[in-house]
Amino acid sequence: MIKFISWNVNGIRACMKKGFLDFVKVHNPDILCLQETKARPEQVELNLPEYSYQYWDSAEKKGYSGTAVFSKLKPLDTATGMDIAKHDTEGRVITLEFESYFLVTVYTPNAKRDLSRLPYRQNEWDPDFLEFIKSLEKTKPVIFCGDLNVAHTELDLANPQSNKTTKTKPGNAGFTNEERSGFDNIVNGGFIDTFREFHKGNGHYTWWSYRANARERNIGWRIDYFCISSQLKPQMNSAYILPEVMGSDHAPVVLELNH
Repeated sequence: MIKFISWNVNGIRACMKKGFLDFVKVHNPDILCLQETKARPEQVELNLPEYSYQYWDSAEKKGYSGTAVFSKLKPLDTATGMDIAKHDTEGRVITLEFESYFLVTVYTPNAKRDLSRLPYRQNEWDPDFLEFIKSLEKTKPVIFCGDLNVAHTELDLANPQSNKTTKTKPGNAGFTNEERSGFDNIVNGGFIDTFREFHKGNGHYTWWSYRANARERNIGWRIDYFCISSQLKPQMNSAYILPEVMGSDHAPVVLELNH
């Protein structure tokens, strides 16, 4: 079995002060994907000798965005970005090619509180990312994971009514009609939201605001995902969230696949 973990660490340097290395030791994934690293590799003294293959995609802007992958398994090939200049300055995508699948970690741009980035997200990023993973899929199946910055359905956040799009307001970032339809397109494109294959209903969240004791009260959002090509469905063993793991405002998410 192969164990994958994805985690938006909200700053790897901050997370390291809150037990990151202990987390890796306890949960011991074969491949660990991180989002929002907010650092370049030379800024981080990260001692993970059991992970022989380490890859970073850092944003040009310092202390912003960024992704990383740590793998015990040797990939056939690796790449950063989508090979689209307008998207590839923020360190948001890393792809590893293995014998029987591609693994992509992604940190999807946030639409921002004022929704100023929603048009970019809706019209440029979301369609281009979907096209990118579909193009990979022509060669072999795809696993992609990360913070997609959207709660797909009303079951994926604690307060859907106050966040949804209505006739009088556009909806809140992460739950606008435009962002949710972007995820619809992923599912309609044949990708499986692995968590929902094992868990129904609400109350399952991966992100909580730091305000108003939201995490203690479990007033959260599920915005971190593992999605897979439908060809990999028979290999799914489990998919779950680790809400008890602290160190970030996000919880890690896990996917276990049988060989």
